[in-house]
Amino acid sequence: MAFGDRPEAEVWGALAGGVEERWLAAVALGGQGHYAAAAGVLGELMRRGGLFGSLAASTLASHRRQLGGHGAARGLDGRALAMAVAAEVEATSAEAVSEGGGGLVGDVDDVDLAGARADALLGLAADAVGAGRLVEARRLHARVEPRGWRSRVRHQWLAAEIALAGGHAEQAVRPAEVAAATAREAGATRHILKSDLVLGTALVVWGTPESVGRGMNLLYCDLNHTHWSGLFSLTWPTALVLANAQADRSIAGSENVKESAKNALSCVLRRADPLGRRLAIRSPWIPTALLRSGEPPNADAETNFLTD
Repeated sequence: MAFGDRPEAEVWGALAGGVEERWLAAVALGGQGHYAAAAGVLGELMRRGGLFGSLAASTLASHRRQLGGHGAARGLDGRALAMAVAAEVEATSAEAVSEGGGGLVGDVDDVDLAGARADALLGLAADAVGAGRLVEARRLHARVEPRGWRSRVRHQWLAAEIALAGGHAEQAVRPAEVAAATAREAGATRHILKSDLVLGTALVVWGTPESVGRGMNLLYCDLNHTHWSGLFSLTWPTALVLANAQADRSIAGSENVKESAKNALSCVLRRADPLGRRLAIRSPWIPTALLRSGEPPNADAETNFLTD
């Protein structure tokens, strides 16, 4: 459910399980856009510290970023890194492993201390991209030593996003393709769909006739699959990129696709905790045109914008 081929599955029963099971359930809930429910679990895990405290902080940071809250995410990613480093020191000195069975290295899904460190550093790099601090983002990205498939996929996402933010869309295509191939090899549906979103965006922004055609085809397919899988946190940005690409090229149907983005974001915001909703309305990454009047958070008159 968290990292495999069933991201749409019901996970509520797992919230009564052990530490690792609860964290995995929170990961799956975040993918489904149930941010408030995930935040409750992740906050409790963060207070425990150790491996899963670090992973929980990184996960909550990711959810905050998905609502445009890069500043709030930065503090959480910093805590995640501090907890990972402390747990590494403790595990090394005691020649032991942290709570929940996660060791220093070796877990296929990066549910170990090396994976936690990578998650935190990649999160900090993503926070820097969102704030326009590309030098910092590149420095943090270079510090990551990806081991398992999940950190390799995220490492390539960040490489593509840094290239996009720097105005070099053509340089974003290759790492996005590598991420998509790695996620497919792992059979991780949610990571496949996110990789295709990054790749489709890079191709459309690159702007050649061939790249635009390929990118829009990817985004159309991605939109259908994210909707079918109930991954609303991916549905609304996919629909928005596609709608903007259609509108820029006077292709019919952009308003219908934008309506899909509005519906998906509406579901996400209704499932978010109050802090998440406040971050969304204040963020330049969430266009107010997608926020329906009277829904939380209520849009103001100032327009927000997505960058390329």
